[in-house]
Amino acid sequence: MLGYYVRMAWKSFQRTPGLTLLMTVGIGLGISACIVTLTVYHAMSGNPIWWKNNVLYAVTMDPWGSSRRAHVSRVPQQLTYRDATYLYGSDIPKEKALLTLLVGAVTGTPGQSRPLPLFTRGTTAGFFRMFDVPFKYGGPWSAAADRGPEPVIVLSRRENEKLFGGIDSVGRTLLWNKHRFRVVGVLDHWDPQPRFYDLTPGGGGAFAKPARAFVPFKWGPTLHMWPGGHMACGNSSAGHTYRALLNSKCTWVGMWVDLPSASARRRFLALMSAYAAEQRSTGRFEGPLNTHLWKVSQWLRMHHVVSERSRLLVELAFALLTVCLINTVGILLAKFLRGAPIAGVRRALGATRRHIFMQHLLEAAALSGLGAALGLALGIAGLSAVRALYAHSNSAYGRLAHFDPLGIAWALGLAVVATLVAGVYPAWRCGRTPPALHLKSQ
Repeated sequence: MLGYYVRMAWKSFQRTPGLTLLMTVGIGLGISACIVTLTVYHAMSGNPIWWKNNVLYAVTMDPWGSSRRAHVSRVPQQLTYRDATYLYGSDIPKEKALLTLLVGAVTGTPGQSRPLPLFTRGTTAGFFRMFDVPFKYGGPWSAAADRGPEPVIVLSRRENEKLFGGIDSVGRTLLWNKHRFRVVGVLDHWDPQPRFYDLTPGGGGAFAKPARAFVPFKWGPTLHMWPGGHMACGNSSAGHTYRALLNSKCTWVGMWVDLPSASARRRFLALMSAYAAEQRSTGRFEGPLNTHLWKVSQWLRMHHVVSERSRLLVELAFALLTVCLINTVGILLAKFLRGAPIAGVRRALGATRRHIFMQHLLEAAALSGLGAALGLALGIAGLSAVRALYAHSNSAYGRLAHFDPLGIAWALGLAVVATLVAGVYPAWRCGRTPPALHLKSQ
């Protein structure tokens, strides 16, 4: 019976090739627009480290108090140096990491004729273990290197190719800000999007490229290097000296902790609250206590990683698909009713309403399948066009517009929706037509 339905659908397509093409193109355009926008939206709104969502936490603490809240839009994204170093001394977390950005330049590598500016992240060894950072050569530095700090550096894969031609450079040395550093590791490809661990605007935002090199966090204070990323001070001041910056209420240090159990989370929150209460009693903190631990998913939502423009694009794409499907419903209804005499003859020969309904629904499904195939091809072309359009910019759209198996799932799902929306009513209406009405007219 299925083969018979397929032959009937094919003959119907042959009788009206123009209408068939029109409906296929309409459905294909709607599905392709949805594929492009949904693919980018999913990449932007996804949690790149979802398997650790319940153990990784961003640490925030408000040193300014409620009296200063008029000057900031939300909880400070980072900690002061004083607060961060105190909390980092706790042994409650399984892993912990401090983060800041440093302005660096590299010299002293083979064939290098001039200093190379290097976007460098000052951090601690726990950063690499906590965020499952992959290594191509070597590995992270030791905890002892953090305490030193020792002159060690981890290079990104791209930077290693630029400086050392892509070879295993572990053990080699270079000059970072005129100080000799030893390469201990080279990352493999690692570019989590969105860049959940640093959403600050000073760091480039959620979709900025990752750092090109990593050095122990303490090198910033050791060399008196002012933060190269985002720094917020509320109504206070960073002062004019580096010592004043370290003792100020300016927030510029990010902190993440790995708390594998509910007990560890309660203990760490208690530590944070006790410390904040102590700071408030001395007059350093103002207003009520405002300490938080944020899961990765909560952190992304709080910072509104997905823009309203992206949501609007998805809504417009589905609006286009809806318009295409409404037009398809009208065309299919007119086409099916025009072929109702044939259905009437089949009913007179013994076909049931169910048979007529299934035949016409299969025809609508075939149209939707063709539309999905066309939409898939147009979607791939659309994503390629977006990448080409933003190839020379730092836009998130260009770097996230990559086709993956999810696009096939979108196409198949939307094809099913198109079949149900566009085909059910015309097929049902045709099956309900009394056969005698058409037999009399013949």
